[in-house]
Amino acid sequence: MRLAVIRGIALGLTLNLALAVSGAWAGSPTDAVKSVIDEVIRILQDPSLKAPAMKKQRRDRVKQVVDRRFDYEEMAKRSLGAPWRTLTAGQRQEFVRLFGELLEASYSGKVMNYQGEKVQYLREIPEDANYAEVKTVILRKNDRIPMDYRLMLKDQGWVVYDVVIEGVSLVNNYRSQFSQVIRESSYNGLVQRLRNKISELHRTGGA
Repeated sequence: MRLAVIRGIALGLTLNLALAVSGAWAGSPTDAVKSVIDEVIRILQDPSLKAPAMKKQRRDRVKQVVDRRFDYEEMAKRSLGAPWRTLTAGQRQEFVRLFGELLEASYSGKVMNYQGEKVQYLREIPEDANYAEVKTVILRKNDRIPMDYRLMLKDQGWVVYDVVIEGVSLVNNYRSQFSQVIRESSYNGLVQRLRNKISELHRTGGA
């Protein structure tokens, strides 16, 4: 599925560096986002992991951070929208798994090409006691890419449930695509499309 309205490299960097969530997070939403970015950048900059032979281990370590801290279920549920309520427990589990695999297959290759991009933290906007938005900018050579992180407070701490890149919501963008596929075929058709796209991305090395 195309993501024409979102910059691929920027999104890849964001998903893998800034969407992870931690049960150990304490403090402000900004602290939560910053702590995860710092952790993954440390892995990407580790000299011992930069040799070609260490590529898989490097990727696996980043994936472990994301898998442990990224709330795939919340984002998958919001991206699917109303059809989520009609799914069985088993279907929900399958959809969350496929959604996570889609993100990882789409953007893991891009984040492995990290070239020292910097993150500038602009401000934090509390919406109420349980929701907040953290506004940042990704600084690249001759470019500034606005990134807004939407967080919610759950039992395990602050989690990111959406990211807005240059004014485009990741959740809304996926929801639009998923809704179109369901309208044109069915929910099962969407699941098959996701499987096919994941297989294609694995073959080609990412979007």
